[in-house]
Amino acid sequence: MVRNLLDQAETAKVRPDGVTIRNIMVAYVPTRGYNVQQKGCVSSSIDWLTFFEEALSMAVQSHTAQAQTSTDRIEKKVVFRAPRSRVWRAITTAEEFGTWFRMKLEGAFAEGKAIRGRITHPGYEHLTVEMLVERIEPERYFSYRWHPYAIDPAVDYSSEPTTLVEFTLEEAEGGTAVTIVESGFDRIPPARRAEAFRMNDQGWTGQVKNLERYVA
Repeated sequence: MVRNLLDQAETAKVRPDGVTIRNIMVAYVPTRGYNVQQKGCVSSSIDWLTFFEEALSMAVQSHTAQAQTSTDRIEKKVVFRAPRSRVWRAITTAEEFGTWFRMKLEGAFAEGKAIRGRITHPGYEHLTVEMLVERIEPERYFSYRWHPYAIDPAVDYSSEPTTLVEFTLEEAEGGTAVTIVESGFDRIPPARRAEAFRMNDQGWTGQVKNLERYVA
């Protein structure tokens, strides 16, 4: 990380007249894009140590936030040209959810209850999905947990951590704004984590389009 910030540390020389000469080169500071070079300049009042510490701190924060966003969390935002009640019903009524999501669910969504269903999408009909509903706040928020991209019938995924899927609805001009978030991929076993993230990211892109057509 430090090498990304500093190409050359500060060096100093003292001239015969007592004036300090400093050689400073900053190659790159990611969060600000600094490209500062000062060679042979007379020492100024700038606190370079503080500058470097702040730059390093910001770079670490930026790197951490970027890593969390890119590996642990999928987020899709869309405005549907449909009333909020219509979108809510499509998301939280098990039969309607299954229609656009392409699965046949057994039972109804209820807080704290598990619900199972069989995928109806061509090529995946042999797969069964289990969802554990976490929270339902009428016409605002719906969430459940499941095992992401658990497509190998020979593998028992029950001991693995689950990801959390959240739907948040808000009023928007001309329709309903929906934010879909799936998080917790960093807890998935490393051997299949990247593929699960990639496939579910692509999957939610497609499901957003399915939902959009369904509520239109």
